Amino acid sequence: MEIRVFCVLALLLFSSSFLQVARGQSDPAVEVVEGTEEAGDLGIVGDDVQDFSSESYTPAAGVETVCVFPKNPSKVVAAGEECELLVGMKNDGESHLNIIAIQASVHLPFDHRYLVQNLSVQAFNNATVPPSAQATFPYIFAVSKFMQPGSFDLVGTIIYEIDQNAYQNVFYNGTIEVTEPGGLLSVESVFLFCLAVALLSLLGFWIRGQIQNLSKVLILTYVPCKTG
Repeated sequence: MEIRVFCVLALLLFSSSFLQVARGQSDPAVEVVEGTEEAGDLGIVGDDVQDFSSESYTPAAGVETVCVFPKNPSKVVAAGEECELLVGMKNDGESHLNIIAIQASVHLPFDHRYLVQNLSVQAFNNATVPPSAQATFPYIFAVSKFMQPGSFDLVGTIIYEIDQNAYQNVFYNGTIEVTEPGGLLSVESVFLFCLAVALLSLLGFWIRGQIQNLSKVLILTYVPCKTG
């Protein structure tokens, strides 16, 4: 009985460890946000969107950027669910800015050389910022649903052109908190609950068996007293 109990416990613990490993896997593939007609001339994205993650440009003089999370000031991002941020640009230069794309990536907070995931590339068509003007551009992203909850660094850049020369500004380089997908129960929570119930049941059977064995021993060792 005890051998069978220990075998079942070992199997359950191994299954729990396997679930943790599978859950921690991330999807490094780059996702492309498809454009819609409602988006108008801004944010029209096709399958041939250029990946700028391997390119590095310098910021242009007189161009400033700012980033806000309008619906999520705490910067808590649920894995697999969309999150929106707004990129504000201020052009104090003398030429028009032609906005090309916005992209972002997720890194480990202690070392940005470790890339966790490349996020979507949001391309723009006919998006310009005249001199001495300001503009705001939306960016919607979603981290992988397999990403482990915790703190990560989000690095967002906006790429633009001035006189056919490419530039970029880092509009956000800070921490986001990744949490489990929304909902009352997650797959892991249900599994852990079932695991706890199974362990308690096995413990109950083991205690019951020990009590029965102890009762048998007491009965066998009991010797009635004889009176003369």
